[in-house]
Amino acid sequence: MSAPALSEPMGQPIRGPRALSDSWGRFWQLAYNIARSEFKLKFFGSALGYLWQVIRPLLLFGVLYVFFVLIFKVDKGKGAAGDFYGAQLLGSIVLFTFFSESTAGAVRSVVDRETLVRKIQFPRLAIPISVVLLALFNLALNLVVVMLFALIAGVRPMLSWLELPLILAMLVVLGTGIAMLLSALFVRFRDIQPIWDVVAQILFYSSPVIIPVETVREKLAYGDQLERFLYHVYTLNPLVTIFQQFRHAMINHATLSAGQALGSWAALLAPLAIVTALFVLGFWYFNHEAPHIAEDL
Repeated sequence: MSAPALSEPMGQPIRGPRALSDSWGRFWQLAYNIARSEFKLKFFGSALGYLWQVIRPLLLFGVLYVFFVLIFKVDKGKGAAGDFYGAQLLGSIVLFTFFSESTAGAVRSVVDRETLVRKIQFPRLAIPISVVLLALFNLALNLVVVMLFALIAGVRPMLSWLELPLILAMLVVLGTGIAMLLSALFVRFRDIQPIWDVVAQILFYSSPVIIPVETVREKLAYGDQLERFLYHVYTLNPLVTIFQQFRHAMINHATLSAGQALGSWAALLAPLAIVTALFVLGFWYFNHEAPHIAEDL
């Protein structure tokens, strides 16, 4: 028999490693299973187990409250806006803990699984997504503690609690976008980890975790041109929008809403655009680098 002509089809080409798979169900199942395994292993052999996930933000809250509020008398906001400051502080700490875990944890996530990446073909994006899911598991536990603390402090259930899924959605999208970007960048540029450590610290102190937006607004928004510009830059930080709306909707309506802090609800389009841009950029870059990750490790 004569050999088949070269022009005849030889079957479907084998696809190399990619960021995503053809099946969304299998992709999410893989990411979920990785996150669940990491969640179980994280506290394996620990006497207190999952309680450590709750104790950590509580310890940080205690230290910050004692030093910044009781000793250094940080302004909690005037009038009713300063009510339930402890619950506001704890809530902001818990939200930032999620942001920190989902981003800092994702930096080395691909590199730390070098053996898996080199030997097995699977959707690479499942790795940073699993880090975000793990941080989300921890956030769910911590939010229960925040709301119990708030109720004990005197906060009463409000209809605005229904805003929580939207607030968390914005935070998760922001964390996911940065996680995808950092995990892919670190494969090529190992300086990313110390750089992000510094950036994360800056974001912590430049977000309304300790110092309320009301205080920053009073000192900058009505000052000279430079101070007003600095306040505008401050409000572009998406974490300002997320944390402030959480304080307003979940803890104390006397605090400024995110729209009031930014000047108008239309002004929220700027931080929302930044969140969207970071998510798109993170996905695009990770997807672009996914076929070459094993080669670059």
